[in-house]
Amino acid sequence: MGTVSAVCSDGGHGFSKPVRDRILLLEGLGVEGDAHLGVTVQHRSRVAQDPTQPNLRQVHLIHQELFEEVAAAGFTVGPGQLGENVTTRGIDLLGLPRGARLRLGPEAVVEITGLRNPCLQIEGFRRGLLKEVVGRAEDGSAVRKAGVMGVVLAGGEVRPGDAVQVELPDGPHLPLERV
Repeated sequence: MGTVSAVCSDGGHGFSKPVRDRILLLEGLGVEGDAHLGVTVQHRSRVAQDPTQPNLRQVHLIHQELFEEVAAAGFTVGPGQLGENVTTRGIDLLGLPRGARLRLGPEAVVEITGLRNPCLQIEGFRRGLLKEVVGRAEDGSAVRKAGVMGVVLAGGEVRPGDAVQVELPDGPHLPLERV
């Protein structure tokens, strides 16, 4: 079991999100008041491609341990600064299979849909940071470390200090891919 370290939201399409005392997850929509709230995709580049595609990126989660990892490379990054809604501690988010469910606090449930695809905005935030959040595997493939995306299956309030419980899907576990 892990914990929620921080929660963040922003109604605008800026890069970083301010830390909040609480956020409210809305079933099938995302984070109340957040720019990415909606049944259909809200990410601007994806809206330009096809505004009717489903929103598989309603909630962005990052593990607090990533901030410690990039700090070792000289980068200071805090909750919300990479645009996430929920910062967790003690959960291997990147190791979860597609379809894993996270219980956040007493009511909310988020189903993991895939990996965040880090973009050049990270480089604009801190020069050189993109290289730290996108590594390379031995075979040369990209290793995306900037968190996971999910959809809200059950709504509820989420606050720092809330428990995070992982429920793995039945059957074969499919690895996360970028969404």
